[in-house]
Amino acid sequence: MVIHLDLFWRPQILAMAFSSALCIFSLLALVQAQSESQQPKIQLRLAGDKRKHYEGRLEVFYNNEWGTICDDDFSIEAAHVACRELGYLGAVAWSPSAKFGQGEGRIWLDNVHCTGGEKSLAECPSNGFGVSDCRHSEDVGVICNQKRIPGILTDKVLFCFFPHQTLEERVEEIRIRPISSHLKRIPVTEGYVEIKDRGKWRQICDEQWTPLNSRVTCGMYGFPGEKKYNNKVYKSLSMRKKKNYWGFSVNCTGNEAHLSSCRLGKALEPKRNGTCGRGLPVVVSCVPGRAFASSSSTGFRKAYRPEQPLVRLRGGANIGEGRVEVLKNGVWGTVCDDNWNLRAATIVCRELGFGSAKEALTGAKLGQGMGPVHMNEVECSGFEKSLTDCYFNNDALGCSHEEDAAVRCNIPAMGFQKRIRLSGGRNPYEGRVEVLTEKNGSLVWGTVCSENWGMIEAMVVCRQLGLGFASNAFQETWYWAGDASADNVVMSGVRCSGTEMSLPQCLHHGKHINCPRGGGRFAAGVSSAPDLVLNAQLVEQTTYLEDRPMYALQCALEENCLSSTAKKNDHSSYRRLLRFSSQIHNVGQSDFRPKMGHHAWTWHECHRHYHSIEVFTHYDLLSLNGTKEAEGHKASFCLEDTQCDEGIQKRYLCANFGEQGITVGCWDTYRHDIDCQWIDITDVKPGDYIFQVVINPNYDVAESDYTNNFMKCKCRYDGYRIWTYHCHTGELRIIEGLPAGTF
Repeated sequence: MVIHLDLFWRPQILAMAFSSALCIFSLLALVQAQSESQQPKIQLRLAGDKRKHYEGRLEVFYNNEWGTICDDDFSIEAAHVACRELGYLGAVAWSPSAKFGQGEGRIWLDNVHCTGGEKSLAECPSNGFGVSDCRHSEDVGVICNQKRIPGILTDKVLFCFFPHQTLEERVEEIRIRPISSHLKRIPVTEGYVEIKDRGKWRQICDEQWTPLNSRVTCGMYGFPGEKKYNNKVYKSLSMRKKKNYWGFSVNCTGNEAHLSSCRLGKALEPKRNGTCGRGLPVVVSCVPGRAFASSSSTGFRKAYRPEQPLVRLRGGANIGEGRVEVLKNGVWGTVCDDNWNLRAATIVCRELGFGSAKEALTGAKLGQGMGPVHMNEVECSGFEKSLTDCYFNNDALGCSHEEDAAVRCNIPAMGFQKRIRLSGGRNPYEGRVEVLTEKNGSLVWGTVCSENWGMIEAMVVCRQLGLGFASNAFQETWYWAGDASADNVVMSGVRCSGTEMSLPQCLHHGKHINCPRGGGRFAAGVSSAPDLVLNAQLVEQTTYLEDRPMYALQCALEENCLSSTAKKNDHSSYRRLLRFSSQIHNVGQSDFRPKMGHHAWTWHECHRHYHSIEVFTHYDLLSLNGTKEAEGHKASFCLEDTQCDEGIQKRYLCANFGEQGITVGCWDTYRHDIDCQWIDITDVKPGDYIFQVVINPNYDVAESDYTNNFMKCKCRYDGYRIWTYHCHTGELRIIEGLPAGTF
């Protein structure tokens, strides 16, 4: 063997050797610290059938092997610990029963109990590593908050390059920084791509940059495509200004929804004087979609087909989201969510002039469509011009509108939210509408005339503010004390079609204001919608059986809270009741109030109370194939704030015919020992069932999100006892029938 020492002494080889040695010493230090610690060192990752880059099956790297975690006893506290360990601010939710697909290999952890304050899942009590009686059908998944903890670097980075490592594990933030004033126009479409690493903004050397990287960068900022730019300007500027280059290259396939999902390339060779060899800082120039491009923009037509679009979005509250519908033989129809993923969703988003997809939604989360289901089992390469170019199955047999696919797309930052505000409301999600407009050469805030102001206009306001759906449009706002300096009316005659992205895009009088009633107390106002969520854990903890005599159930029988076999005059018989408590939280953006006022409430003499909502919740016991075996319902006889989060005052109390509702940040608790808080299972045979609770089932009150209004549990009944387990909210497919294999 011949060793060429002249090669070894080259600066590049020395730099690589030094870098490798530094990594080895770091790894040795990590191993030593691990051996000194009582807790084993683990690494986490999100894997599986993900529809967002911040969700997935939770996997653990332990003892040189990746494995999964069982969903037994897993909780939102454990999800918080896992997401923070991965570098996110926390968890939004967790999912049992291998929602993101079944993993492989060992099941490392089971019966994990976290308080939420641990720094690592390894600190949480469990059965021990590798001790589990679970199958991979019970693999747990998490959905993390998409915001990352500033400045965090995970242990696996160690300032070294590891194969298959993504930017997400290394980078805090990414931006496009324009270099001149004309490029700073909204939206920003061109500039340097900069990465924030350990608190400092750094440029990327373009020596290994590819058009696929630019495609991903433009997509994450809401642009459907990229184009060439004037390289001479940037080359001249680069020679005059000092650069601070990032030490890695980026390797994208072009199908990633976000640059942070791309792989890290090899560590770049250190350069003198902050240069990158013959390269320059990376620059991207993006093509805006038609809705976001000014008339002077060029090149945007390339992002669109000249013919009538074959795809549209319906049912979304915000810009760039909705149920996917396609045109076939002159008829609009929907897409079944079988195999629906981010790649297919991104094709839809780009086709419609948006960027890549943030979310590929399933289970009709943005509403059920009508008509035929045109496409099923869609498979896209990621580079098709239209969703209709992807492979799909024409046979939608077995697909219903409960499985309609939807998308949420990345959209350009247009600054819409900075030009409108809600003033004087009790929370940031309601109030008098005030818009920023130019007057005598300066920008001033003013009100909107409320004449003919309605829900369509309110919807546009909430869309512009990113608040989802509106629940009310107000033509009098005297009870909201807004800023007195903004009392003057600056917009009148507003007429919206409902598709506008901002209020100024609606028809209005322009500079010729005409508002006979004036502003002030008659200014236009809006409130956005509440959002109810059931505490699934409390249901699971409080479920039990009670045998109750019929003579004590006469009022319940009158209110139809018993099954049809219950007889009014049969006082000696007993009914078997599945009882439980329910705690309903309002996590929305406005108070949850009954649709009807006091005058329309129904008086029930037997229980001697009013019903403000006749059917507030449905309780169902279903067979595993979705057949309804037993049912119950709960009227809202007392909708009030039982308790609230710290710092929030109770507003609603039922006593003395008081106002009913649930304040934002509060919850209403229906205890297990009150009438109708049950399902009558007297006639149910022993077996395995699905226990389901649905809040606001008839959509009597507008909410920002109906997808979290339901909860389901697995339960087993042996004729004497009942076991309830795996209770969780979301993914409803079992209202009036459950498609096979959905639980």
